[in-house]
Amino acid sequence: MNNNYKSNDSGERTPNGLLSVINNEDGNQENNDREGNNLEEVARMDEDVRSVEETSNNRDSHSSSEDEIDWGTNPINPDWLEEGSECSSSAGEGNYDGSRPAGPKSPNVIWIPKPKHKWFVVKEIAKREIGDFRHPASFTQRFYGSLHAVQRLELMYKLEKHEGCVNAINFNSSGTRLISGSDDKLIAVWNWTVGKCLTTFNSGHSSNVFQCKYLPLTGDGHIVTCSRDGQVRLALQTSNGGYESSQTLAHHSRACHKISIIKQEPHVVLSAGADAQVFCIDVREKKPNRLMYVKEDSSRISLYSINVNPLEPNEFCISGEDLYIRLYDRRFISRNGVPKVKYSPAHLQQEKSVYVTCAVFSYNGAEVIGSYNDDDIYMFDTKQPSGTNYVHRYEGHRNSETVKGVNFFGPKSEFVVSGSDCGNIYIWDKNTEAIVQWMRGDEDGVINCLEPHPKIPVLATSGLDSDIKIWVPSCENEPSLAGLAKTVKINRKKRYCRAIGSRDSLNDTLVRWWRQMRYIQRHQNLREGAPIFIEIGTIGRSFARPNEDDDSSISSSSSSSSSSSCSD
Repeated sequence: MNNNYKSNDSGERTPNGLLSVINNEDGNQENNDREGNNLEEVARMDEDVRSVEETSNNRDSHSSSEDEIDWGTNPINPDWLEEGSECSSSAGEGNYDGSRPAGPKSPNVIWIPKPKHKWFVVKEIAKREIGDFRHPASFTQRFYGSLHAVQRLELMYKLEKHEGCVNAINFNSSGTRLISGSDDKLIAVWNWTVGKCLTTFNSGHSSNVFQCKYLPLTGDGHIVTCSRDGQVRLALQTSNGGYESSQTLAHHSRACHKISIIKQEPHVVLSAGADAQVFCIDVREKKPNRLMYVKEDSSRISLYSINVNPLEPNEFCISGEDLYIRLYDRRFISRNGVPKVKYSPAHLQQEKSVYVTCAVFSYNGAEVIGSYNDDDIYMFDTKQPSGTNYVHRYEGHRNSETVKGVNFFGPKSEFVVSGSDCGNIYIWDKNTEAIVQWMRGDEDGVINCLEPHPKIPVLATSGLDSDIKIWVPSCENEPSLAGLAKTVKINRKKRYCRAIGSRDSLNDTLVRWWRQMRYIQRHQNLREGAPIFIEIGTIGRSFARPNEDDDSSISSSSSSSSSSSCSD
């Protein structure tokens, strides 16, 4: 084995120079002393995680089926249930002065019992046969929104065409086609039902594609995209069935992360950018209409998300680099960006580093959910005035490394779905907040995009991997959720480590960065037939991995491209 590589704790082979930085082998004693108390808390949390794993293994060895597991009474760690039980901080237990984050509270989500089934196939078929459904699609819709469908989701296949992180996916209105956008600046059009790529085309962007959407027009001939370069572009279908990027619709001065279509106005698109601007774009017009700059007091807010109310086309919500989800009405909008209402969790009011990476409406606009970085997902009732606290909180995942999306699943938004830095997909029951499905969704560790099918219980996901994964309800058994409790606890621990600036957080970030470097190099090797050498700037060591089976390293130099650009 080549001596230029070592194995880290997770088994990932990493250059010695990188491990030196991760493990701080040249350590600074002053920093070690400063973090000592917090690292003791992390060590105690490690013991809790091992306790979870041991108890989970014992439970699995004594349970023949998932139905025998009693999540509500299993004593994994009874201390977790005590109100306000938190890890002691550097200020000393019982004397926390707020200067550092206190230890994480118990992940109570593992104790919430799963909801009972309300959909039964025999009864539903009987109702369909006697004509008890008012609409022919009711049978399918009721199955789509059932716990049965969600718990049977499993990977159908992977759609592979891109050579970079897939940052955007979108079904057309009928659900027959899927489009995807990537760091490779290409847009791919898929017949997802057979796993076939119909065509690809250059988006016309000069940087990573962050979102792509079909306009709800006849023939699926219009695709709108946005990118890190700030442009919002339109692509039109050509006579041979392909697409060609034809024009720039709007241009933000900074990255444009999200766009939103309006079903009732199929020619209109809304865009939100990191420059705090919101544009209303009519593709038939030559110039966009700038609605406002979004501000809090006198400061402009970088925007990450925009979403239109499905039933009220004039209402939309936005989120960005502060803790508020803002709701606006296009008919009564002010240039200074003052929203009609805005929501945030009451307990986060004093947090300065928390922001909302994504916010979306439910199917009827009655609720809005927002995913907070290094925190949880919160749901708000849009009928309530500003300042009203959340009505539901969804725990267990981790949103830290990238700008993650969140979405509803089901024709009546029966479930909430999100990706996580741990590489898993989490699905919660909307009303009970229980985790009802948990699936491994990304080999490189982060899920960013989740796109439910508009008609049937199918889910498309993407992340740091270069593929799109299609999930269908074909599994014969309910999920065992084995390992869920351990993963939830680890996610909470890593969130805490990041908050206190622990070396564990640096470890995670650098190892993931190394994986991305290796991943990019593999694809370059395949495309060019020769090794591409990557120089790690501050580490002072050059290395290369010619292919997966070759452990040799070759020193040279090159630029590192845009490896960390995936939706961040």
